[in-house]
Amino acid sequence: MPSLERSRKRWRHLDNVLGRTGPFTDETFVPGLETIQALERNKILFAPLLSRDCLSPNVWKNTIDVSNLNRQFLFREADIGKPKAVVAANFVKKRVGGVKITPYYGAIQDKDEDYYMQFQQVICGLDSIEARRWINATLVNMVDPDNIESLKPLIDGGTEGFKGQSRVILPTLSSCIECQLDMHAPRAAVPLCTLATIPRQPEHCIEWANVIAWEEERKGDTLDTDDPEHITWLYQKALKRAMDFNISGVTYSLTQGVVKNIIPAIASTNAIIAASCCNEAFKIATNTNPYLSNYMMYSGDDSVYTYTFEHERKADCPVCGNLIKDLWVDGSWTLSEFIEWMKEQPDTQGLKRPSLSKSGKSLYIQVSGLEEQTRPNLDKKLSELVSEGEEVVVSDQALPVDLRFNFIFKK
Repeated sequence: MPSLERSRKRWRHLDNVLGRTGPFTDETFVPGLETIQALERNKILFAPLLSRDCLSPNVWKNTIDVSNLNRQFLFREADIGKPKAVVAANFVKKRVGGVKITPYYGAIQDKDEDYYMQFQQVICGLDSIEARRWINATLVNMVDPDNIESLKPLIDGGTEGFKGQSRVILPTLSSCIECQLDMHAPRAAVPLCTLATIPRQPEHCIEWANVIAWEEERKGDTLDTDDPEHITWLYQKALKRAMDFNISGVTYSLTQGVVKNIIPAIASTNAIIAASCCNEAFKIATNTNPYLSNYMMYSGDDSVYTYTFEHERKADCPVCGNLIKDLWVDGSWTLSEFIEWMKEQPDTQGLKRPSLSKSGKSLYIQVSGLEEQTRPNLDKKLSELVSEGEEVVVSDQALPVDLRFNFIFKK
């Protein structure tokens, strides 16, 4: 018996769900064989974890690390060092007959629009905000009002320890990831004087070991946050400093989290969010039930709590909106100070090498050759370079779209 036929026989009980109308199906729902065949043709792009740097040549080239084994059930010890996509695809194909999975091990941001156009949905489990912004902006730019097939629903899921979220985004129709950036507060910076003289929290001791002690005692050594020896060294230094200041709470796990700017993953939370994303993908593919509209938050650190709400779309969203976003700035800032300030703001966090221009005139362009020509502007005040209410365009290789701001000077 061909593998596809065996798969159909195995899952034939699902036809009872797919082949009939239900309390939530609308008049456009077509029950029976047509719905089942449409589901079989459904192609889904699943984008799992990215590397931390969205623009590095190793983007989306994740290999399996020993730390993945406790929370990602598709991997085994023998898989360490192998590409995640390849191992996961082989595991699922062995368990589910008839399913077709094509693993891709490479820089997926280099794919053209035709590549994304072949999928009916995109599911993301990315590990950085800039990566989410990139795929979000790419799908928004693909939408053609005259071609409904160009709209690809984006299902996004993420976890932080015992907390997680899942959401469904319809590019250009619902609130997009860029609209929701204010829900992701940037990491608070700790003054260097606090680290050096008066630490108050275990995180301060770890940052001191990372920023100061390493530079003083191991200058010339490149810190590898995935090297257990390096993390152990930082942990021991931080623990001793914490004892000197009578601070408790420094652990090896916390050291990893602070240095790598991550929160340890909880397998059960990952499973809950993954199930939620799969549930939404199933509903979108089959039209058997209304999908999430559009944000679900989950908290498992104190009992079990979920809250679903619809995040409003912003008219001045730089990706899916049609209005220029107002930006209040201090005219006495230098352009250099403004660029550093901009990197820390919720709306512009994740920018790597921003370039700025206005009315066709370059203010600062971070491209070889042009950077030297525009470098003198870095020391000039914003009030000398930009007029009140003038539009400034910010471009960055971290985003496939330009950000447009209307400068308003603070009084």
